[in-house]
Amino acid sequence: MSDEANLLHLLAALIFGYLLGSIPFGLIFTRMAGLGDVRKIGSGNIGATNVLRTGRKGLAAATLLGDALKGTAAVLIAAQWGPQFATVAALGAFMGHLFPVWLKFRGGKGVATFIGVLIGLKPLAALIFVLIWIGIAFATRYSSLSALVASAATPVVLWLLGEPGMAGTTIILVALLWWKHSQNISRLLAGTEGKIGQKG
Repeated sequence: MSDEANLLHLLAALIFGYLLGSIPFGLIFTRMAGLGDVRKIGSGNIGATNVLRTGRKGLAAATLLGDALKGTAAVLIAAQWGPQFATVAALGAFMGHLFPVWLKFRGGKGVATFIGVLIGLKPLAALIFVLIWIGIAFATRYSSLSALVASAATPVVLWLLGEPGMAGTTIILVALLWWKHSQNISRLLAGTEGKIGQKG
């Protein structure tokens, strides 16, 4: 395959991943359930955490699963053409979730999709992410802090697992995830971030 053809195929993998990642499951599920636009409640986010604010745990779980699996699907389908295509599709899926063209580029924060692409790229890294998340959440009861710490550890985990290329790509994902959590970080530093299970 020529360099030009390879570049075109990588671009196609990126676009394919982006289109899958940009499916706004939270918005779709809440509208199907007759709950209106999830962007008009709570944080205005389309992710599972904000869907949970509707009081419908089933919808939140479905959103979490959908947002994760769209990342996994993008990676596994693109992987049929090679590992580099899978990595590019992972980036595309994550970008699609964060910046969906259909929603004026205002998407979710990316934690579920981050886990989803990890499942497709390196299942062991995804498991380690979840274990770190659970450990931090148990110790602090901060969901956002758990995601931030687990995501920051992921490039190191991938490098230790012998995947330096994936680790490099994941650094980009982590930077974007942290940026999308900038308000959470500010609240954590101020001591005003809500804890898991906290009401009001």
